[in-house]
Order: sequence, then C-alpha cells, then structure tokens
Amino acid sequence: MGDSRLIQGRYRLLDLIGRGGMGEVWRARDESLGRQVAVKCLKPLGPHQDQSFTRVLRERFRREARVAAALQHRGVTVVHDFGESDGILYLVMELLEGRNLSQLLEDNKQHPLAVGDVEDIADQVDAALAYTHQQGIVHRDLKPANIMRLDDGTVKICDFGIARLGHDIGFTSRLTGTGIAMGTPHYMSPEQIGGSEVDQRSDLYSLGCVLYEIATGVPPFDLDDAWAILVGHRDTPPDPPRNRRSELPEYLDRIILDLLAKHPGQRPHDASELGRRITLGRTTPAYVPTVVTPQPVLDPPGRLPSREARLPSWTRGMTTGHKATGAHLRTTPPDAGAGLSGEWIPRPMGGRPQEPAPEEPSAPSPDKLAALAGRHNAGLSLGRLGRWAEAGEVHRAVAAERTHLLGPDHPDTLASRYEVAFTLSRTGRAADALQEYKQVAAARTRALGADHVDTLAARQEMAYVLGQLGRHFDAHQVYVSVLAARERDSGPDHPDTLRCRHNLAFNLSRLGRLEDSYRMACEVAAARARVLGPDHPDTLVTRYEVAYALGQLGRWPEALQTYHEVAEARAQALGPDHADTLAARYEVGISLGRLGRSAEALTLYRELIEDRTRVQGPTHPETLRARHGLGVNLGRLGRWEEALAESRDVCAIRERVLGPDHPDTLVSRREVAVGLGWLGRWPDALTEYRRVAAARERVLGADHPDTLASRNDEAHCLEQLGRGAEAVELYRRVAALRQQRAAGGR
Repeated sequence: MGDSRLIQGRYRLLDLIGRGGMGEVWRARDESLGRQVAVKCLKPLGPHQDQSFTRVLRERFRREARVAAALQHRGVTVVHDFGESDGILYLVMELLEGRNLSQLLEDNKQHPLAVGDVEDIADQVDAALAYTHQQGIVHRDLKPANIMRLDDGTVKICDFGIARLGHDIGFTSRLTGTGIAMGTPHYMSPEQIGGSEVDQRSDLYSLGCVLYEIATGVPPFDLDDAWAILVGHRDTPPDPPRNRRSELPEYLDRIILDLLAKHPGQRPHDASELGRRITLGRTTPAYVPTVVTPQPVLDPPGRLPSREARLPSWTRGMTTGHKATGAHLRTTPPDAGAGLSGEWIPRPMGGRPQEPAPEEPSAPSPDKLAALAGRHNAGLSLGRLGRWAEAGEVHRAVAAERTHLLGPDHPDTLASRYEVAFTLSRTGRAADALQEYKQVAAARTRALGADHVDTLAARQEMAYVLGQLGRHFDAHQVYVSVLAARERDSGPDHPDTLRCRHNLAFNLSRLGRLEDSYRMACEVAAARARVLGPDHPDTLVTRYEVAYALGQLGRWPEALQTYHEVAEARAQALGPDHADTLAARYEVGISLGRLGRSAEALTLYRELIEDRTRVQGPTHPETLRARHGLGVNLGRLGRWEEALAESRDVCAIRERVLGPDHPDTLVSRREVAVGLGWLGRWPDALTEYRRVAAARERVLGADHPDTLASRNDEAHCLEQLGRGAEAVELYRRVAALRQQRAAGGR
C-alpha cells in the first residue's frame, strides 16, 4: 500500500509515523477536504489464511470501526472513515500532535511524570472511559502507548475497537502465525489473564497499571519474565506507589491500589465513581489513608505452581514485549510472605529510656491480617457509596481487632481509627470526630514524630472538624502550626503546603477577616498558577475561593467575573458536565442574583437544572440546590406563587432524600415560609418558621447563629400578625442569647 501512496483515491500517505503489532500508522492528506489525517493500516493476513475466517475478520472490522466512529468525546480519538483497499483494512483518524505516555516517560529519561500531570492524565482518561463505558464499549488494551497527550494538554485514548476486534475473533489463539500481538502483559487484568469474561472494571485495572507507571516510573510488576508478570498481576499485592515515591498524594496512592484489586468487585464500580474520587482527592484537603491490599492465598513454600495448570494455554511462550519504560527499580516480585505493612518500629520520643519489652506474643497470622485488610477496604467502599454509618461500624470493629493484634499505635490501627473519625465527621458527629482525630494525631506524633506527613495530615483534619464545630479560632491555630511545619519541611510551593494555605484562607473568612482571606487566597492562586499552571484544577479551586472572598466583601461585579472565568476554564479543562464546572456555574447564578440581575439568573438556573438532572439525576443534592436558586430568583422577580410551588417541591424532596432536620431541608422550609409571608399568608408562615427554629435548636443548640436567625424570623412573623407583645419578648430572648454567646466566646 505504501507504494501506491493513495488509498481509495482520497487519502494520500505521506510519512510513516508508527508501527505496531497490528499494522502501521501513516500521516496522510485527505485530498477531498484538504486536511491532515492519520491512517492506520492493519496487517494483511495473506492468501494462506482460511477464507471464511478472513470474511469474519472483515465483517468484525466493519462492525467495530462503526462503533469507534460513533464515539464522540474530547478524550477519544475521532475516527473519520474506514474501509478496505487492495485487501488491506484501514481506519482514518484525526491526526494528533503530541506524545503518547510511553514516549513521555522515555523523554523524561525513565523518571516518573510530575504529580500534577499524573492527576490531570488520570482525570482526563477516566472521563473518556466513563463516556465509552456508558456506550457499552470496553477498550481491553489500555496501556501508555494507547494514550496520547496533545500539545495543548488534552489527553486522548486511541485504538477503541481494535482491541475489541482482536478479542472477538480470537487473535491470541488463531492468529499467532500472523505476527499480531495482543499488547503486553504489563497492563492486563487478572480476569484477562485467566481467560474470564471482562467488563469495564478490566479497563479500570489497566488504568491503574498505567497510573502506577507514570507516577513511579515502572509498572506495578516490573519483571523480565512474562509469566512472572502474569502471576504478579493475579496473585501478588503491588508495592504501594508511595513506597517508591513518597511525595505522591495519599488519595492517589489509595486510588491506584484500589484499581489494582485482584477481584473486579473490589475495584471502583465504574469510571464515574472513580472520577468522583479523583475530584474529591484533588479538591479536598482531607487526609486519605493508603489502602492495604489483602494478601492472596498462596501455594505452600517451596512448591512452584505449574504454568499449565495455573495459567491459560495462550500464555505459554509469551514475552514481556515493550513496556512504557525500561527502568528497573525491582527485578524480583514482592515477598509474598511479608506482613501487610512490613516491619514497623515505633519512634522513641525525647530520648527517654524505654520500658523493658514484655515477652513478645506470637505474630498474628497473615490470613487474619488479610481478612482485616479486606474488611477495612469494605469500609472504605461503603464510605464511597455515602453509607457513612455502616462504614463507621466496620471501621470501629476493625480498629478494635487491629488494636488487639497489632497494638494501639501501629500504623494500620491508626489508619482504621482515622477512618472512624472520618465517618463520624460525615454523620454529623463532629465533636466525637474531633476527639478521635486528636488521639490519632497524638499517637502518630509519638510513633512518627510531630512533623511526619501522616501526623500533619491528621492535625489538618482536626482543624477542618474544628471549623465544622464553629471553633474557627482554634482551627486557625492548628492550621498555622501545620502550615509552619509544611513550609519548613516541604517548602512554600509544595502542593501540601499550598493546600494548607488554601484551607487557612478559607478559615480566615469564617473568622470575619475577609481582607486577610482575600489576600491569602490571591497569593495561593498565584503560586498554584506558577507551579501547576493557570488551568490546573487546584489553581481553579483557589480562584473559586478568591471569588467567594470577593462576594463576602461585597465586590460582586469582580466576584461574578472571576466565577465566569473559573467556569469557562473548568469547562475547557474538565468538560462542561464536570461537577466542578457545574458548581462554578451555580455561583455565577448566585452573583447575578446579588447584582439584581435575577432574569439572567433565572435563565442560568433553568439550564443548570437541566444539566444537573441529566448528569446527576433529579433528586441529587446539587440538582435540588439549583432548583432552590431558581425559586429564590422567582421571588425576587415578584413571581411568588411560582416561587412558593418550587420551594415546596424542593423541600418535600429534600425531606425525603436528606431527612427533615438536614440543613438544606431547613433552608427550603424557610423559603416556603418566606413565600407564604409575601403572599400574606402569615399564620401558615408562622407555622413553617417555628418548625425551622425548633429543628435548628434541637440540632444546633439554642444559641447557634442559625437558630437565633430563625427565632428572629418567628418574631417578625408575630409582628405581622399583630401579636406585638409576643414578638418583643422573643426579640429580647434572642438578644440575651446573643450576648451570652458573645461573652462565652471572649
């Protein structure tokens, strides 16, 4: 075909730009449209092949090419055309200007990619997989060479349909004579290795292998023998990425290990769930502990498993093939008999003499530890599903058993206790969470030192919970202390340092130090733009905080402009349907309302509700928040009957989904009362105001600012009903409670 230089009288081949196991890729010119394209030519099977089999191949190729051509997503390579020319099957695709991940690692001299790049690639590849999996398409051969990063930073997955084609017609068993190779074993899921049916979770496993490699410089099982690699994938827990590269974020370490779970059911359920976890990890300062992968059941020592008995026949004679990088940090598989955390030695404090060690109890069995690790992971999965109460019960039980088996200060025990605290904070028990965090932080200080990253992470989470409790001054003290340690040990521009400064800026606004909050948020935004890039999600999160601070300062035109810029940048970087993009659009609506531009806000909220409903569903809290904003702006436009109907509907859904005492439910109930008041239905309004005040007093306390605001609403309603004496008495009670609260805070 290369001699003719022209395919189907339309595509002129110019330069050979790639060659792989299944064919060649050429840069070409589409003579009809005058544009540059890439043409992938599959290797001819030759006349010696069975003709009926060749017909099957052609039919499957056409079917899969149509599927690939139907995929329309910014993260998937566009297929323009396909066909057959002189007996050779070809695909015409968009020409991508950039480097695949394998080349990027080679360009980087086998060093891992920057952490920010790893996070960005993970986010973009996951978004593409979420889309393709929703279309019922599984890639089956995800690897660094099949993922391109373009010059503008866009990441695209290549070769959808090709790997599926290979699977469907059985290349591995029937085409071994053609030279077609189905990838390399470095990125294959255990179910692929075992010959089982695969689904989207197999792609997620392969993505875990890719992320492991670009984050550490080597695949999870970096061995020269193909069979050893396959056995590693199926039987051996991978070495945690942070063991190889300590500066990796803990949330990313946990995500990669979860993706590499041996059983599909232990991985994230789908790419959408994975995307939520990536977003949460990138934008939330909360500490996320490393997952401990359960130990498999291994053969007795000294007995090598039979290749024929334990692995499919197609693996015989397999070579390792080409992986993304030739770096070899490890040439032997991890010790399958090692404990879950390896050797752990507590750090003595202050040079004190140690107590004589008691007689050592027998070491806990690996099976017992593996079972606890599995239960720990099950608790994490429950948390990811939002089932925090159940997750807390699991973590409490595991923490108790780990305390008994490993001791109260063992890292695994503390990891479980940390998760207990995390679930407490997510179930409204912030005070209990604070006590647990304090104990974990104290134990980590004793064992690891006050400035260890795990200790600092626990203390930073303490500060977050203090903020939840309204103790913003105490939170400020902790944030300042943690920030000093991070700046001293990691430097002012380290991502962890900048994250702590971001949290501190947020907390300053809660202390009423609005100018300080605004100034610090601007500084962090500038630093993140310099270190990570202006459109990095972390940079945009801080710019979002800058906009919030501007709003608090009453500078709504500037806030609106900043929110607009953040929304546009997020749409470009993350996609228009990403949760962060939608959140920024919501804040644009808030700003428009504050500026009296309620008609524009109404249009925005209607579009946002439509998008939220499509992406997240009609009863999702964020969909309901957008509907609440719609109701508020209907009221501002004087359309009170419509506003009341909207508020009542949202309140009913929130009560059913979130509960009658949830803060969002109570906000909606208050909006119902506001609408009733504007319509002159003051007795009904009084009933609703009192329900809100009683619920807030029950949940938050009689002197909480929100409770006092509700009592003021109640008093105002009494005035409207001509019950002035009752209103005056209630106003006095509110004033007294405010004075008591102010005195207690001094």
